[in-house]
Amino acid sequence: MIQVANYTKSYKAAIAVSDLSFEVLPGQIMGLLGPNGAGKTTTMRAIAGIIPPTAGQLLVAGRDVVAQPVEAKMHLAYVPDDPHLFEALTVWEHLRFMAAAYQVAEFEPRALHLIEHFELTEKKNTPAQELSRGMRQKVAICCAYLHRPEAILFDEPLTGLDPRGIRTMKESVRQAAAEGAAVIVSSHLLALVEDLCTHFLILHKGRRLFCGPAGEARSAFAATGDASLEDVFLRATETPAA
Repeated sequence: MIQVANYTKSYKAAIAVSDLSFEVLPGQIMGLLGPNGAGKTTTMRAIAGIIPPTAGQLLVAGRDVVAQPVEAKMHLAYVPDDPHLFEALTVWEHLRFMAAAYQVAEFEPRALHLIEHFELTEKKNTPAQELSRGMRQKVAICCAYLHRPEAILFDEPLTGLDPRGIRTMKESVRQAAAEGAAVIVSSHLLALVEDLCTHFLILHKGRRLFCGPAGEARSAFAATGDASLEDVFLRATETPAA
């Protein structure tokens, strides 16, 4: 569902991501990990079609993100770490706008379900400029789910959420994967990633250190059987392979 082949992104002399390849299949939840500057957000923004690759190919649901940008984005949702909403639009108007953009017919029942599920019912007619940070995050998540995307990208999705919101968010990701979506979650909250993700992709200085099922990460870096993801992550990124 998400295929990245030999992806490279450079800015003049600086290489942000180098020759990166991986794929996320339907039903998989990929945890995208790496220190600051590893190339995580750059990779997600390229898959979302926001920045062009310097080299390589990126496919979403079989559509080339560069050659078929509209077709690819119709199957994709991207929630950045700091979603920019339309300040003057209400919560409901955001969902109505997304329904029009993605050509979602009879969107109201699903939109109402999402608003209720993410505890935004009382804020349905509230402009975005009056919402808290956590509520704005919830609006962005609802908008992402509205058109039932087959590929979903989350960059630090728990920012601003309270404990109940965190639980709802995690449940929604699992449900989306169970329905066949391919999901990428980028976060520095390793406990979240360990609890939620079926696969890991670890980047360091723009290069892939590991990509595979969660259960193989420990053996890949000679970690003990009871090692946490934090242990694995630190072992991987503090002594990266040449």
